[in-house]
Amino acid sequence: MARHRNVRGYNYDEDFEDDDLYGQSVEDDYCISPSTAAQFIYSRRDKPSLVEPVEEYDYEDLKESSNSFLNHQLSGIDQGKSVDSQSSHSESEIVPKVAKMTVSGKKQTMGFEVPGVTEENGHSFHTPQKGHLSEETGIAPSDVLDTVSKSVLPSHTTQTSEEQSSAPTPVKKSGKLRQQIDVKAELEKRQGGKQLLNLVVIGHVDAGKSTLMGHMLYLLGNVNKRTMHKYEQESKKAGKASFAYAWVLDETGEERERGVTMDVGMTKFETTTKVITLMDAPGHKDFIPNMITGAAQADVAILVVDASRGEFEAGFETGGQTREHGLLVRSLGVTQLAVAVNKMDQVNWQQERFQEITGKLGHFLKQAGFKESDVAFIPTSGLSGENLITRSQSSELTKWYKGLCLLEQIDSFKPPQRSVDKPFRLCVSDVFKDQGSGFCVTGKIEAGYIQTGDRLLAMPPNETCTAKGITLHDEPVDWAAAGDHVSLTLVGMDIIKINVGCIFCGPKEPIKACTRFRARILIFNIEIPITKGFPVLLHYQTVSEPAVIKRLISVLNKSTGEVTKKKPKLLTKGQNALVELQTQRPVALELYKDFKELGRFMLRYGGSTIAAGVVTEIKE
Repeated sequence: MARHRNVRGYNYDEDFEDDDLYGQSVEDDYCISPSTAAQFIYSRRDKPSLVEPVEEYDYEDLKESSNSFLNHQLSGIDQGKSVDSQSSHSESEIVPKVAKMTVSGKKQTMGFEVPGVTEENGHSFHTPQKGHLSEETGIAPSDVLDTVSKSVLPSHTTQTSEEQSSAPTPVKKSGKLRQQIDVKAELEKRQGGKQLLNLVVIGHVDAGKSTLMGHMLYLLGNVNKRTMHKYEQESKKAGKASFAYAWVLDETGEERERGVTMDVGMTKFETTTKVITLMDAPGHKDFIPNMITGAAQADVAILVVDASRGEFEAGFETGGQTREHGLLVRSLGVTQLAVAVNKMDQVNWQQERFQEITGKLGHFLKQAGFKESDVAFIPTSGLSGENLITRSQSSELTKWYKGLCLLEQIDSFKPPQRSVDKPFRLCVSDVFKDQGSGFCVTGKIEAGYIQTGDRLLAMPPNETCTAKGITLHDEPVDWAAAGDHVSLTLVGMDIIKINVGCIFCGPKEPIKACTRFRARILIFNIEIPITKGFPVLLHYQTVSEPAVIKRLISVLNKSTGEVTKKKPKLLTKGQNALVELQTQRPVALELYKDFKELGRFMLRYGGSTIAAGVVTEIKE
C-alpha cells in the first residue's frame, strides 16, 4: 500500500510552492528508496570527509553557532540572507529522512543537480565559519553569500532568496527609502513603457456594450477561436445566436440566460501605446450601483448608443440610461469620452442618422460638462465588427466617415496624472478567501504605492494587516502604484472585519472615518424637492450606504461658488448647495481638495440619481 499516499491529508502547497506545474508527475521525483537517496543526496553527517575544514561540527552545534552568528548586529538584509542560507543547509540535512529533492524548498530539481549545489555550498562557506570570517577578515557575510548564490544556485533560486530577504521587518524601512526614488521610473519602464488606462463602457441597456467589447477582444486575439466557437454553439443552442460575443464578458449563468450584464466584467487588453483595463458596466437601471462602482474606478469612458430608429430615443429620453450614465461618469471625474454609435449597420450606415445622434448627444454632453474637444463620435457595428480595430472597408461608411476606428480612439486617450506621491489608498471592490493562508481583496489603488510586506490599515474597521502578495492582471508582482487594479493577499486579520468599500491606507497616514460630513452637491433633475431629513443612498467608490441629509446650509452660485441664500428650506433641480450628511455606519472619506478621486460621491433616491457631490469638511 506504499503507493497510496494519504491524499486527503496531504499538503500539496509544499510540492508546488512557486509554480503550479500541474502536468508534472509527482512519482518521478518523490518515490525513491532510501538507498537511492543516500547515493544521490549529499548529507554532511554521512560523509564528513568531503568537507575537510569543518569535520567537528555536528548539526546541533551548527545551529547554535549559526544563531550566535546571527546575533552579531547585521543589517536586516544580511540577516534575511543568512536565515535563508541556514534554511537551505538544514533542508539538505534533513533530506535523507524525508527523501525530498528541493533546493531551499523552492524549485524542484532532479537528483543530480542537488549534490553539486550543496557540496559547493559546503566547500565555499559554512554558516559558523562565515561568522568568524567576517570578524577576522572584515568581509561582509552578505558578499560571500551573494557570490556563492550567484555562482552556484540557478538564477531563479537567487531571485527567490532575494525576495525572501525582503520579508523580515527591518528591511522594510530601508526598502521604503530605497523605493521612494524609483517608483515613477519603474512605472515608466513597466509593461514595455506602455501607460496604464482604466476604461469603462457605459450606455443604455441593450445598446450592445458587451457585444461591442467582446467582438473587439476577439479581433485583438484576446479570446481564442476555440472558445469563441464554443460560445457560438452554446448561444445558438440557447436561442440567442447574436449574443455570442457578449458572452466573452458576461460570464455568469444568469447574465447569459437573461441576456443582460449585471456585474462589472473586467479584462485587460493592449493597444500600441497603452495597457487598458476594461470594465464592462451594466446598462440596466436596476444595476446602476454596480455601474457606479465601475465608473468610479475609471479614467476614461466609452458611451455606447444604439443607432437604430426608436432605440436611441428610448435610451436618450427621460427614463433612459444614456443621460444618467453620461452624468454619472462626468460627476465621478471622467473627462474624456468616446461615443460609439453602435448598430449603424441596421440603418445602412446613413450619415443623416449619425449626424442627428451626434447633434442631440453632443449638446447634452456639453451641458453635462464635457469639453467638445474631449468627446469623439465613432460609428461602429458590434456584431459585424465594422470599424472596431481597423478602419472600415465598407463603401457606405468610407464615403462620408474619414475618422478613427474605436481602437485608435482608445489609444489616443490621454492618461491622467497618477498621484504616486500621495499616501497609499486602496478601495476594496471584492473580498474572497484564497486557497492559502490569509484572504484576498481586489480593488484599484487610488493613490500612492505598495510593496509586498507592507503594513496596512483598513478603515473604517480600524484593523491592521500585512500585504503578503500583490497580483496585477493575474501575475504576481513586488510592487504596484496608483491606477493599478490589484489583488492583495493579506495576513494577520480576520476576513469578517473587511467588507466591500473598506479603504486600505498606510498606518502612518490613515484616512479619516466619520458618520457626519459636509459636502457641496449639484442637484440633477428631480421631481421631489430635497428638504431637511431627506433619506438618500450615498454611493462612494464601491460603497453604497444609507444616509440622511441632516442640514441644508446654503445655496451657492453655480459658477462663482458664492453663497446666494443661507439656510434654505428646500433645494430644487439644478441648484448647487452646501449640505450636511449623516450616514448610518462610518464611512472612510477624504476631502476633495486633498484627494480628488476619494472626495467624490453620488446621491440616489428611489432608483434614480438625484445629486453628485464633493466632500468639503469631515466632522469627527
